[in-house]
Amino acid sequence: MIEVNHLTKRYRGGTAVDDLTFTVEPGRVTGFLGPNGAGKSTTIRMVLGLDRPTAGSALIGGRQYAEFKRPLTAVGALLEASDLHPGRSARDHLLWLAASNGLGRKRVQEVLEETGLSEAAGKRVRAFSLGMRQRLGIAAALLGDPGVLILDEPVNGLDPEGVIWVRNLAKRLAGEGRTVLVSSHLMAEMALTASHLVVIGRGRLLADLPTEEFVSAHSGANLEEAFMRLTSESVQYRAGGAR
Repeated sequence: MIEVNHLTKRYRGGTAVDDLTFTVEPGRVTGFLGPNGAGKSTTIRMVLGLDRPTAGSALIGGRQYAEFKRPLTAVGALLEASDLHPGRSARDHLLWLAASNGLGRKRVQEVLEETGLSEAAGKRVRAFSLGMRQRLGIAAALLGDPGVLILDEPVNGLDPEGVIWVRNLAKRLAGEGRTVLVSSHLMAEMALTASHLVVIGRGRLLADLPTEEFVSAHSGANLEEAFMRLTSESVQYRAGGAR
């Protein structure tokens, strides 16, 4: 379980995340939604220990991310797919990650096959398309066979076949009892993928409920309409660094 408790992040000139509280439970795909500047990426970075909160806490299985000695075996995360060493091959990138967490070469081959990168494993990342970089990022997230997956815009750059693959992957992982949090701005895809939604706006919690209930509660014919009706009512946010 991911537990976000009164999480706050202030920058000079503004507040990116404002007293945010929610949980992400295992066994279901939770969609993490919000307009640009809502604070989604900042929240995820605090959950992963990449940003320090001004107040509150973010726990994974009751622990802070920094407390895991082999973090890839506990939490798999996809953030910026472009944040990869361009001179390394896909295989070498994964081997380096595996070695840092005490994982064997066999697991590297398994995730290359699972993500459809076996034939491209020897190619340098600089030659990868955005979609291939996304697949490599997902392979890295799966490397430690973690119980918690955090995927930020996982279908960005993927073709329709890849989008369906990510959708089915997220559902399968949740069906295995894992905790799956997917952040996305693609409402149609979230409607097909997530059974539960956490929606934030201006750094604050706007909704935390099953997808069907969310749509019904906001009189939307679909998720996109319901989302727009909710978030359009948010007060204009102060200047400051929300992402």
